[in-house]
Amino acid sequence: MRNAFDRFKYNGLFIKMFIIMVVSIIAVSVTSTWTTINTSERVFMQTFSITNSKIIAQITSNMDAFSYAVVMAANSIQQSGSIRGFLTEGDGDSVARSKAYYNMSQQLKRIQSMVDAYEVSIVVTGVNGRSFSTDPTIWPISPEELRGHPITERTLKEPKKIHYQYDDTERSGVAKAEPTIIASKALADRATGRIYGAIYFSIREKEFKRFYESFTSLGNDVAVIDRAGTIVSANRTEWLGQPSLELLQYAERIEQQSLPSVNADIMDKDQIVLSKFLAPFGLYVVNLVDKEAAIGQLTDTRAIVLSVIVIVGVALIVVFLISRRMTKSLTRLVKQISTISKYEFDHHVAVDGSYETRQIGQAFNAMMDELQEYVKELVHTQKQQRNAELEALQQQINPHFLYNTLASVKFMVQQGSKEKAAATINALISLLQNAIGNVSETIPLSQELVNMKNYVFINHVRYGERIKMNYFVAPNCMGYHVPKLIIQPFIENAFFHGFNRKASGNIYFMAAMEPDALVCEVVDDGDGFDMSGREEGQLARPKGKRQLFTGIGVKNVHDRIKLLYGDGYGVTMTSEPSEGTKVKIRIPLLEEDVQKARF
Repeated sequence: MRNAFDRFKYNGLFIKMFIIMVVSIIAVSVTSTWTTINTSERVFMQTFSITNSKIIAQITSNMDAFSYAVVMAANSIQQSGSIRGFLTEGDGDSVARSKAYYNMSQQLKRIQSMVDAYEVSIVVTGVNGRSFSTDPTIWPISPEELRGHPITERTLKEPKKIHYQYDDTERSGVAKAEPTIIASKALADRATGRIYGAIYFSIREKEFKRFYESFTSLGNDVAVIDRAGTIVSANRTEWLGQPSLELLQYAERIEQQSLPSVNADIMDKDQIVLSKFLAPFGLYVVNLVDKEAAIGQLTDTRAIVLSVIVIVGVALIVVFLISRRMTKSLTRLVKQISTISKYEFDHHVAVDGSYETRQIGQAFNAMMDELQEYVKELVHTQKQQRNAELEALQQQINPHFLYNTLASVKFMVQQGSKEKAAATINALISLLQNAIGNVSETIPLSQELVNMKNYVFINHVRYGERIKMNYFVAPNCMGYHVPKLIIQPFIENAFFHGFNRKASGNIYFMAAMEPDALVCEVVDDGDGFDMSGREEGQLARPKGKRQLFTGIGVKNVHDRIKLLYGDGYGVTMTSEPSEGTKVKIRIPLLEEDVQKARF
């Protein structure tokens, strides 16, 4: 995992460039492919619509020819006296009936020739109850059924029109009724308008669909519907005889608005609808084009996708090789720079690769040379400044109690307390050795704790033990180094300025580790003071005549820590009147070997 992270880190520019190239190539490829397919589909559908409009015109022409033949045959039957006589005369004798039947049948045979191009049966019925069929197998219906049939009722209701209707009624004696289209018309006297019979032209639906069947294909269907919305003929057998008001609405809309076509969601498919109203038939010829099926014949999506994937793959390999070649020298330079330690200003990087990379490498080496010189001067200057400040701090703190401590020792000797005087002198000697004699700038916390205890012991000797000192130090903190004499000023201020109103109290010293710092706290339960008007932790003069924490040693400690370790470290203070004061010292975790390497 670590190696993978380092590889990503050093090759970040190459990876970002490659990702951008990959996204760009894929986006361009997908967009171009989608645009091309979409444009092709649109052009195809427009062309398909135009072609199908011509197909509908051809279908209309074929059906008009059939309609014309039916009209001519119907007119001939209406003008035939033999047929009229057969349908209107009484029974008479058998000879007369035979003669009338013969003449009528001969006449119908001649008229049948007008529709011989189509497999059509002609049925005539009269008011006298007589009927005749040229081919009963096409439309097997008895005279009794025909008289009460809805087709006859509609025919007699509108006698001047030829009605085209669909019939697939199951009848007794017929194995299986075939869907049939019936063209019917009433026979009426021209002079009086009296209806004397009816004529029916029947054609099987499978024969009727030959007018358009050759123009259909997968996704390209034709349906013929009447004004009631019933599908009377279709190349799809399952549609026959089914009501389709939705399809009728689209057909009527196209007819009324003279639209070339409409897009519609019909039968759960996105389709193009073309329609033509055939006035002689009273029927609509509707062409349904399934977009998905039609376009599927035009475009092989799978082949296109595979081609695009191959093209994109080749392009990515080329981009990978070129990008890697261009960024390799820069990656090598970045890796060299990143492996240089924080303070290794004497390290140079190898200058090679492209012109830009060489320029960067040369500039980096020159910068490292200048930075090394600057850091040397800065370290020397800061070290001199720290030494001067430490010397000043020692001079400021040590005389503060040195003379009074010696005077106290003298007094104890005079009083005969030799052992206590000796212990006080030993504590003073140890404290002075670490404060003045020890030239090290930092000491272990354990040693600083010894100095504090010696300092507190001397104060207890001089002023009594009305102020108790308590220590709470985590064992794992003892080995860490702290700048010398950073805690003593706060102990001193707590002793001499924290209990002016209170007769007694406690001072607590605590030390603990945080993840990145050593935290030392000096807390007292003394007088405290009001810090309103100052930010929490600010080292400033409190209000009032008595000034607390204003000794130069306190400010010196804070500035010294910030100078040594930066703005993230230093001294903060909080206080409340009558509640006491809390001083928090925060320094980095420094062990002896680390401290030596730093200085």
